[in-house]
Amino acid sequence: NALGRLGLRTLTYYMGTGLLAVLTGLLMVNLFTPGIIEGAPAGDRLGLSADTESVLAKVGGSKATDLADFFLRMIPTNIFQAAANGELLGIIFFSLLFGYFITQIPGTLQGTQKRFWSGAHDVMVGITNLLMRFAPYGVFGLVAKVIAITGWDSVRPLGLFFLCVLAGLLLHSLVTLSLLLKFVAKVSPLRHLRRMGTVLLTAFSTSSSSATLPITIREVEQQSGVSKRVSGFVVPLGATVNMDGTALYECAAAMFIAQAYGLELGYAQQFMIVVIALLSSVGVAGVPSASLVAIAIILGAVGLPLEGVGLILAVDRVLDMCRTAVNVYSDTCGASVIARLEGEALQPNAPEVASKA
Repeated sequence: NALGRLGLRTLTYYMGTGLLAVLTGLLMVNLFTPGIIEGAPAGDRLGLSADTESVLAKVGGSKATDLADFFLRMIPTNIFQAAANGELLGIIFFSLLFGYFITQIPGTLQGTQKRFWSGAHDVMVGITNLLMRFAPYGVFGLVAKVIAITGWDSVRPLGLFFLCVLAGLLLHSLVTLSLLLKFVAKVSPLRHLRRMGTVLLTAFSTSSSSATLPITIREVEQQSGVSKRVSGFVVPLGATVNMDGTALYECAAAMFIAQAYGLELGYAQQFMIVVIALLSSVGVAGVPSASLVAIAIILGAVGLPLEGVGLILAVDRVLDMCRTAVNVYSDTCGASVIARLEGEALQPNAPEVASKA
């Protein structure tokens, strides 16, 4: 009963803050419109090759029925066909279902499945890290081509997009999460931020929630006074499913690309983007630049060309570091919030200066 209560509170916090983060990203892009420069779409400046009219034909017909079709497409009739066709949302849904039922089979078979998929995960992460070593060269080629064709005008919309996302991340961290710390966890947001300095620096430098996990657990226990029972459940789960910064970035990127094409997305399309960003952020791996896959899911579902992902590659790496820090910071805030709801006193076990060591 106690574990079920803890799990329900944790998931409620993670889904709630994730939704608030997505709505923050949506608000910032609609407010500052980084994809619109001097009243005109920035597509020409960014070297977009797709025909705007053909894109508009795909997106413009999206209605409420398309949203229902989206939920139907989440359940693939054939997982192998879904993989071959790149239907990533269906693959994520199947993976979640498959993972759940692994926990329901007998112990021996369950252990075999866990060892196999853990090994497969490590292999895929290794391949991803190898490919990401070549990403800077690809980004340089893409950016050089665009600048050679359009000149330095292409830098302006990307700069505005960068500042828009950064402002959204700061707003979510310093306002939304601070309010939760102040009124739910009953702790000083400024003091909590100062205590989590080591965690934030590690997350920012590694761009990986998974790599930061041991430090996050240690700091929330020593600096925030969260019990091992709460930190051992909330923080590892958060490193997997709590991706506030990623969800905000995915929504902002999809809206920026739509603006660059000169498309005005209606409420149905924007609601679809919010839902997909929230759901796909849960399945994003805790490795650098993994959210690019989720952005491709959103673009495909809304009807935007996948070439739009290339627009944001030039600024993705720095924003990846920033959003990872927000992801991990939300985990630390969640640990304090859940611990307070569980009746814990939140007395630090180590001097505050230890976080600066």
